[in-house]
Amino acid sequence: MAAVEIVKSVPWWKEPTKDQWYAWIAAWLGWTLDAFDFTVFLLIMAPIAAEFDVPLTAVAIVFTITLWMRLVGAVASRWLADRVGRKTPLMISIAWYSLANFIAGFSPTFWFLLVFRALLGIGMGAEWPAGAALAMETWPVRSRGFMSGVLQGAWGIGFLMSSAIYGLFYDYIGWRGMLWVGILPAFAIIYVRYFVKEPPVWVENRRQQRLQEREVRTPIFVIFKRGLLANTLTACWWMASGFVIYYSIWALFPTHLQKDLHLDTLQIATPIMIANILVFLASSCWGWVSDRLGRRAAMIIPAALAIPLAPVYLLSDNFTLVIGAFVVQGMLAGGGMFGQVPSYLTERFPTEVRATASAFCFHQGAIFGGFVPPVLTYLATTYNFLDLGFAIPMLVGTVVGAVSFILALLVGPQTKGTVMVSELVVA
Repeated sequence: MAAVEIVKSVPWWKEPTKDQWYAWIAAWLGWTLDAFDFTVFLLIMAPIAAEFDVPLTAVAIVFTITLWMRLVGAVASRWLADRVGRKTPLMISIAWYSLANFIAGFSPTFWFLLVFRALLGIGMGAEWPAGAALAMETWPVRSRGFMSGVLQGAWGIGFLMSSAIYGLFYDYIGWRGMLWVGILPAFAIIYVRYFVKEPPVWVENRRQQRLQEREVRTPIFVIFKRGLLANTLTACWWMASGFVIYYSIWALFPTHLQKDLHLDTLQIATPIMIANILVFLASSCWGWVSDRLGRRAAMIIPAALAIPLAPVYLLSDNFTLVIGAFVVQGMLAGGGMFGQVPSYLTERFPTEVRATASAFCFHQGAIFGGFVPPVLTYLATTYNFLDLGFAIPMLVGTVVGAVSFILALLVGPQTKGTVMVSELVVA
């Protein structure tokens, strides 16, 4: 009891050790730069379609394949992360997606672009499970929810970076230059290599697996066994719903502004930049809420609020209203709903299979999310509902995704206060 009181008397930011901060920063950098390389494509779909003379739906399919290939990277990375540690796959993934994005900028044909954006997806899929496990396994329980929000909110920072470069430099460097800038994240590998250590809980768990000769060699099968199956399936449902609502809101919003409202480059970039600044801030704030009300409440509340807000910015052509409502939506469906993904997924599963379970549940959701851009693009360009273009399909996807997201969380476990242990649980 005395030890607990001492910990509570120390400011939360002083509780983590230097190594814990190093590990968390590495995960934050990886996710931020991952977001930069991925989201830059959302801003340049229309000019790519024009240059290669292909339908916009075909370009949306490139986006879909990138999402689908994330599961391939996740499968490879999760095995490495649970077997050899979190650090190595994190470095490999950052190098992989940076190089793939850079090479895609030299695409002589549309198919060349498709191949290297697909390869980028493999690197993206490898980054998240290694980074999330590295950060959450090392971080103290007291502020894990808050720092999970700050970590996941890094996606907004990456999106902000890509939209800022688009708004300021696109007219000078074009879509190819936007992809070439994607090589810069590779420099983060130097930091990870020299400053980051493996989480002690994972190191001790692996030592016990070897000592007791109970190594988990195929963790992907373990998460579907009795005792973990229901947890795995509800986590998959939750993440699939999350990807559907996220890409219904964000994936085609720049294209909606380009094609439906005919806005210029800076007008397109402005709401996205502002929204992503607030994604980061809101994710941190909802993380604070999760440490007090629990992980589920901190995601259900913003998801419910996102539903009535969607028609406000989608069914209006008033630029001020579009900006204001979309920015608030970013705080809800960007920061609020997803800030607890790292903490909630890692807390749901034991150490032996944590990276595998997190990777699979998170990235299988990308399979469902990957259908969103081409399906909504097809509906918008083929049927053009009420002459509103992308607005109605995006609205339907947002509402359906949010309702499903809420239901999946209601049947999931509460994990606030979970202590991650090195003892063998499923080995």
